Amino acid sequence: MNGIVTSSNMKPIAKGVLSGVTVSFKDCICVKGLPAQSSSKILKGYIPSFNATCVEKILSQGGTIIGKTAQDEFGFGSFGINNSYDLKNPVDPTRVPGGSSSGSAIAAKTIKNHLAIAESTGGSIVNPAAFCQVFGACPTYGRVSRYGLIDYANSLDKIGVMANTLELTAKGLTVISGNCSKDSTSVDLPAEDFSKFETFKGILGVPKEYVENLSPEVKQAFQLAIEKLKSKGIQIKNISLALNAKYSIPSYYVIALSETSTNLAKYSGLRYGPQSDFKLHYNDYFTKVRQNFGVEAKRRVILGTFTRMAGYRSAYYIKALKVRTLLIEEYKKAFKQVSAIIHPTMPILPPKIKDTKNLSPIEIYNMDLLTAGVNLAGLPHLTVPIGEMVGMLITTNHFEERKMFSVGGLL
Repeated sequence: MNGIVTSSNMKPIAKGVLSGVTVSFKDCICVKGLPAQSSSKILKGYIPSFNATCVEKILSQGGTIIGKTAQDEFGFGSFGINNSYDLKNPVDPTRVPGGSSSGSAIAAKTIKNHLAIAESTGGSIVNPAAFCQVFGACPTYGRVSRYGLIDYANSLDKIGVMANTLELTAKGLTVISGNCSKDSTSVDLPAEDFSKFETFKGILGVPKEYVENLSPEVKQAFQLAIEKLKSKGIQIKNISLALNAKYSIPSYYVIALSETSTNLAKYSGLRYGPQSDFKLHYNDYFTKVRQNFGVEAKRRVILGTFTRMAGYRSAYYIKALKVRTLLIEEYKKAFKQVSAIIHPTMPILPPKIKDTKNLSPIEIYNMDLLTAGVNLAGLPHLTVPIGEMVGMLITTNHFEERKMFSVGGLL
């Protein structure tokens, strides 16, 4: 029930701010000597011979690694159902835990004094964190090194953290942040301590498009949180993110799936993935090897291959990249009016496990409506529990994680 699928007892290499804290890593993050399978059969038996940069940082600050956590296969999912594990929400076992970092959220909720290192592409940290009622922080793209991460979509993937307290969440993100020479997208900035919360001074913006179609439970919890903020003297301003509300989902999925198609091409049974009979015809060989992909992985590879084909690249992939630029510009305009943006993390409570079988892929993809835009823009965001299985998403401008945590402290 705690989401751990591979156990370990890897001792810290030094004392530090995480001494006495147990740590788990999502299955797509490489830990030397432990299987790294991204919860996919095609990577069964793969054991990395090196540590991801974030693993080295955790060990250097006294963290004790206790294992790897389950996820949706390669990060493909919003509910934690695209894998071979029977994952349940620790708050209500009849409901899904959220995805794709399902096991990370379960571990953060059920293990005392625990830090779960997870990964997000389109909401994979804050989604399950909200559903499982814990804190989840996703940094600015480039703030945390991606070296040692098994890719889903290179321009979107970010490593972040989950924990049962805001303080441990901030401390964990502080530890894993920093420049890394092994990652060309890693940003060289002075070290910051996000756990030193500042007194928030500013205006919070609420996008009107993001609070229109909420379930009654989510709407009520959000309204109560707004009233709490107002009682503390915080000014709330209505803003618009109309472009993001309309185009973030299609833009996100075209870009993410195009990059997925490229990244998963390496699982051919040559260097990665199970080998087949080399005497088979080229097409038959790869068909047999890639039968180890799950249904959702196959769907995303096919769609991504289509959108980046020569005849369709301009119509879909290139256009989605242009839309992404417009979405980033819309966020930048919003941050000229407000200091941070707040809205519910997910529009609904976690669905019942039995009900997810009746949802179409499009219905499931649309669950990312409130989280896709911030990931496309590479903005830092934090989910804070504001009700039973309800979270509030706090988004700030690039590299303003300290401000993000200071808003979280108000709640």
